[in-house]
Amino acid sequence: MVFTEVFVLAVVLSVALRLYLASRQVRHIALNRAQVPAEFREQISLQDHQKAADYSIAKTRLGMINVLIEATILMGFTLLGGLQWIQNFTSTAAEGILAGLLLIAVVGFIGSVLDLPLSYYKQFVLEERFGFNRMKKGLFIGDWLKGLLVGALIGGPLVFAVLYLMREAGQQWWVYAWALWFGFSLLLMWLFPTVIAPIFNKFTPLEDGATRQRILNLLQRCGFDSSGLFVMDGSKRSSHGNAYFSGMGKAKRIVFFDTLLSRLNDDQIEAVLAHELGHFKKKHIVKHLAFSGIGSLVMFYVLGLLANTPWFYSELGVNPDLANGAQAMALVLFMMVLPYFTFPIRPVMSWLSRKHEFEADAYAAQQSAPQHLVSALVKLYQDNASTLTPDPLHSAFYDSHPPASIRISRLNSLQGAQ
Repeated sequence: MVFTEVFVLAVVLSVALRLYLASRQVRHIALNRAQVPAEFREQISLQDHQKAADYSIAKTRLGMINVLIEATILMGFTLLGGLQWIQNFTSTAAEGILAGLLLIAVVGFIGSVLDLPLSYYKQFVLEERFGFNRMKKGLFIGDWLKGLLVGALIGGPLVFAVLYLMREAGQQWWVYAWALWFGFSLLLMWLFPTVIAPIFNKFTPLEDGATRQRILNLLQRCGFDSSGLFVMDGSKRSSHGNAYFSGMGKAKRIVFFDTLLSRLNDDQIEAVLAHELGHFKKKHIVKHLAFSGIGSLVMFYVLGLLANTPWFYSELGVNPDLANGAQAMALVLFMMVLPYFTFPIRPVMSWLSRKHEFEADAYAAQQSAPQHLVSALVKLYQDNASTLTPDPLHSAFYDSHPPASIRISRLNSLQGAQ
């Protein structure tokens, strides 16, 4: 029962830490709600600042509920016998790899169904309350069904191949499975812009005009080859705005949310895109892939050890059917428990991400006037109701981008140096 106790302790400590961080975030934002930070008082009204505070607090509190729900579901699947019951069912319906594939499909479907109520509440209650929701209920259900279908069509063959390797490739199966998974991930990055993303959104070429020409000039200065500039109909779901590039090689696309183009001027759009191009020029994408590859290799290695360890199953509430689906059960258990053991390293990943954001900001400041990126960021903070006063410790764990005040201060210093 040693691992059972370790597992329960990891879950309890992880949940307690997440709730503690969330409570700090709520308190810190509430304490700073009464006045706009001095560096933003000329650009952001008290009303907008308080809206961002209330929105951030509401999202954080909803996240606290989600933490408790996820932990409860995890216990229901593991120690309370949920996975064992599903295995008993799937092993009578299929055999061998197909039984394992069915096990993963059932678990995934149940998890998706259990996630629906909170997702619905977030979209149609919380987002609606603050004026961000533009999604119709039919689109919400349609997205959910499409997600299930795409997940089955894309994930099904990959999972089948991994299960086959686990059964047939010997003790070094985890090396081959990792190589397959990593190669498949690269393939998806290449296919995402042209095959997967259009399933959920409509992409139209950015129309000719001053904005398009300015962007093309920026791409030429930066030496960035793109397969096209596109506008995504993000407004059919939300009023939040963003811009990104996706894909690999010649399939790279630059995508603007229509909501972003409607809110920013050409100077600001150029600055935002220069920041995104900074990630490309500083090789952040390649570095992320390298970190992901190394991290996933370590995880596959650990999974390779645990998959052949009887106590890993029994102490998590499962009696594996070695003939029908033990490999799949190893995958399911590992993916369920992993986040509770790795949560403490989140600050390291967040720090690295924020470091990359600073580097991309510095690159953008070289390609476009820093004040244009500052004004664009302030506008996005305002439009997206992003809090200007996050709790430092909560931010260290969760925020992939630097806090607003630090980021703006850094850009202003770059502006002063020019």
